[in-house]
Amino acid sequence: MQYGIFTVSDVTTDPTTGRTPDDTERVRNILTIAKHADEAGLDVFATGEHHNPPFVASSPTTMLGYLAGVTKNITLSTATTLITTNDPVRIAEEYAMLQVISDGRMDLMLGRGNTGPVYPWFGQDIRQGINLAIENYALVRRLWTEDVVDWQGKFRTPLQGFTSTPRPLDGVPPFVWHGSIRSPEIAEQAAYYGDGFLHNNIFWPMEHTKQMVAFYRQRFEHYGHGRADQAIVGLGGQVFVRKDSQKAWDEFRPYFDNAPVYGHGPSMEDFTRETPLTVGSPQQVIDRYAAFREDVGDYQRQLFLVDHAGLPLKTVLEQIDILAEDIVPVLRAEADKHRPEGVPSNPPTHADLVAKAQAAGEATGLHVVGEDRWTGRRAEDDADETAEAATR
Repeated sequence: MQYGIFTVSDVTTDPTTGRTPDDTERVRNILTIAKHADEAGLDVFATGEHHNPPFVASSPTTMLGYLAGVTKNITLSTATTLITTNDPVRIAEEYAMLQVISDGRMDLMLGRGNTGPVYPWFGQDIRQGINLAIENYALVRRLWTEDVVDWQGKFRTPLQGFTSTPRPLDGVPPFVWHGSIRSPEIAEQAAYYGDGFLHNNIFWPMEHTKQMVAFYRQRFEHYGHGRADQAIVGLGGQVFVRKDSQKAWDEFRPYFDNAPVYGHGPSMEDFTRETPLTVGSPQQVIDRYAAFREDVGDYQRQLFLVDHAGLPLKTVLEQIDILAEDIVPVLRAEADKHRPEGVPSNPPTHADLVAKAQAAGEATGLHVVGEDRWTGRRAEDDADETAEAATR
């Protein structure tokens, strides 16, 4: 089972010192956090996508492309790629590029985000959110699986004879998660395509999460992708951990009470009772998260939010070390011990997807550039003319 961290990239004042990092410092700290997670042995780093203060992660592929060059093992992903307000052509291009750069060490989670004004900022209507998600993803898939696409839809200009470049690595598109907290239509979409479903339930009670995951599993089986218990599921989570439980509560409380995402609302006691937020000792985190399989079944990815609410970089790195050393090995062993035969322990890797495509007899390989259908020229023509001019 995969365990990792995700960031929402908030720039928040540390309530214990009154200090607020600037955007540059926050971005560089996130890069440090991701590299440390890789060095500590966690499986996944994921970044959200936001286009408004106090968040700074406006360009996930830029961040993940850099990280692909400075990390070794960790899977690079997104905690949201905005399928509704990004151009699907750009999504197809940018994430195929990331796939090539990272040598397949990536995937992505598509979602609609939680900031309503982002729709008009990017020329869309929030009332069409579900329809945008459905149409845009259908186009992304075609752009990844067909070399030449003719397409017409409702929400963007038509495409005639369009080829998205670069082509996916080895001819196999990246693995896709669909993220939704409350929309069964998105769970249905994930099930229809046989993709993963990630319920980032950091603000929701487990009873709601249980219903959404059960619906996705049922529909996954309905569409013939396998048994319901073989569907690919991910969950979100939040933790703050110290060896001593009371110390964890005392240290985290001022951050919780002042955090823009939930500060000045429910008490920390209420929030930890009703949501996955767990503040305490490593054993308390282990007990809480190991029990989630009783509600949602055996799942494949657990992401933790650990760098929010103004927590200092030093503290975040300590949280990663505690997760990697004291919590994840135990959770992984527990998950493996209970997992039924035939239920995947991890989401599919790039190698898994290539092997599946080859077993199905689907051609894989690198795209060979042919003639530019717009100018009638080939790349070789330009090279020949350049060489000829150099000899004159």
